[in-house]
Amino acid sequence: MGSFTFKGGVHPFEGKELSAEKPVESLKPGKELVYLLSQHIGAPAKPIVAKGDHVLAGQKIAEAGGFVSAPVHASVSGTVTKIEKRKNATGGYVDAIIVENDEKYESVAFEPADPDALSRDEILGRIREAGVVGMGGAGFPTAVKLAPKDPSIVDHILVNGSECEPYLTSDYRCMLDFPDKITGGLEIILKLFGPDCKGVICIEDNKPKAIEVMRKAVSGRSNMSVAVMKTKYPEGAERCLIHAITGRSVNSRMLPADAGCVVDNIDTVIAVNDAVREGRPVMDRVFTVSGDAPVNPRNFRVPVGMSYAEIVEAEGGFKQTPEKVISGGPMMGFALSDLNVPVTKTSGAITAFLKDEVSRAVPSACINCGRCVKGCPARLLPCKLASFAEHNNAAAFEEYYGLECVNCGSCSYSCPAKRPLAAQINKMRQIVLANKRKKK
Repeated sequence: MGSFTFKGGVHPFEGKELSAEKPVESLKPGKELVYLLSQHIGAPAKPIVAKGDHVLAGQKIAEAGGFVSAPVHASVSGTVTKIEKRKNATGGYVDAIIVENDEKYESVAFEPADPDALSRDEILGRIREAGVVGMGGAGFPTAVKLAPKDPSIVDHILVNGSECEPYLTSDYRCMLDFPDKITGGLEIILKLFGPDCKGVICIEDNKPKAIEVMRKAVSGRSNMSVAVMKTKYPEGAERCLIHAITGRSVNSRMLPADAGCVVDNIDTVIAVNDAVREGRPVMDRVFTVSGDAPVNPRNFRVPVGMSYAEIVEAEGGFKQTPEKVISGGPMMGFALSDLNVPVTKTSGAITAFLKDEVSRAVPSACINCGRCVKGCPARLLPCKLASFAEHNNAAAFEEYYGLECVNCGSCSYSCPAKRPLAAQINKMRQIVLANKRKKK
């Protein structure tokens, strides 16, 4: 059993056996690729191509729009047909570059490098130019994360391989299929910090094969280790992971670096390896298709810009029309109304279910059982916070530390009254944060 964990959390049905033991397969996209210019936290990227331009795979087609931003690269060769607004997975419309795939897959010449021959600034520059962002869903530009104000206080690089979200297995497959890329990326990140900085690959104890493979991969490296985590959701949440490994606490006013830690997702660390060693930008990612609706749940390596609908078709389609399709996993993902949306750097999965159990649930009055409190990893009072949100009581919401919510959904999952606690709390949290930004 894993020895590292945190207080709180829940144990939802895992569902990982559906796709976990099938190796990653590469997919080729259809004729149209849609590259959203907002697929990261921060300023949207700015197009540097125009309608009619011919582009190559790996070519930068949009540059970073500011310090906290990231460039976008083509994943195929072809012709730019449009620059217009397109729908993203959350239903919003954002600027996008549309490329017609010529199906030749011609690429730019990548420029490999030896990390040992590069300075700190050169390493960060290669990560920045490659458009690497947090690929676990947050999308924060990695070059910015790896350049805190005081690098000397960072003594732990935590590689998040816990993959606690139900049904998702892309990180698991990456650990089995590409372990050397993970250790290679971690080695590069460690070069950016002091000699005493340690790299810890964090894996839940429900993944014994991945633990074995990664232990072999770090064998003989004094600055890397594998930490076996107790299987529990949300073990992979940044604050939970930091507390589990180091015992340190991070609140909403802090960055992980303030607690001496940097946390990166498995896919992000692989992207760092490819960017620095191979000169290869982010053009694709590993993507899970799972749930009880898909005919053949598995993991694919999919190009950025490819349509979700094409991925589902390649997987074999659905057994029957699902009642609920989610971008991401069932705990922190969001419902999709349309599969004709493109893969971005932060897209990790489609989870589809034949029955929509959530919409069938009928909320009732709180019975004061305390299960939401017991499950909350931030040690909050979700039942009270949701009540404050219902009554639009922002002052009380803040007084009871509502801004410390990590939006994991453990409270809603725990609630026997089926109250939509997480949705209510998150909505109020966004309102409070928006009001604070207005005052500034």
